[in-house]
Amino acid sequence: MVAVAIAGSLAAVLAGCAPSTADPSGSGTPAPTVTASPTATATATPTPTGPTLVAGGSAEDNLPLFAQIVQTVAATADKAKGRAYIDALVRAGFDKSAMELTDDRTSVDNPADSIQFSVAWDGECLVGQVGPSTPRPTAVVLPALPAGNCLVGRTRPIDW
Repeated sequence: MVAVAIAGSLAAVLAGCAPSTADPSGSGTPAPTVTASPTATATATPTPTGPTLVAGGSAEDNLPLFAQIVQTVAATADKAKGRAYIDALVRAGFDKSAMELTDDRTSVDNPADSIQFSVAWDGECLVGQVGPSTPRPTAVVLPALPAGNCLVGRTRPIDW
């Protein structure tokens, strides 16, 4: 529908620019017909808005992007689904193999009170926490645990 409207507008503009073949001088000789050729228009490359991944940076350098992703996903219907956070982090360029995630459900299949997820980053961890027992979505940088992982306790496999 939008394409039809744009094409119609463009045709009207081009028709208005084409010279008339009517005789403006009244001499009986029609004016020459001129065909307009389309010109190329420059399109601006969109500038990224907001934080971006700093591949060679520190965990602290990447905290703004991590936090933005946590906030964005937490504002959706998938706010209680750990996979939604992992998938969003991967789309932003974070390494899935460096991630950990806790279960969305308890052992008796109730929704978890909170979900934690992390990205190990050069001896540090970007850690996020969301859920009903968390006053607001949280994103912080913490030191890695002695074993090199980020989350304490059992985590779920990220196998998708």
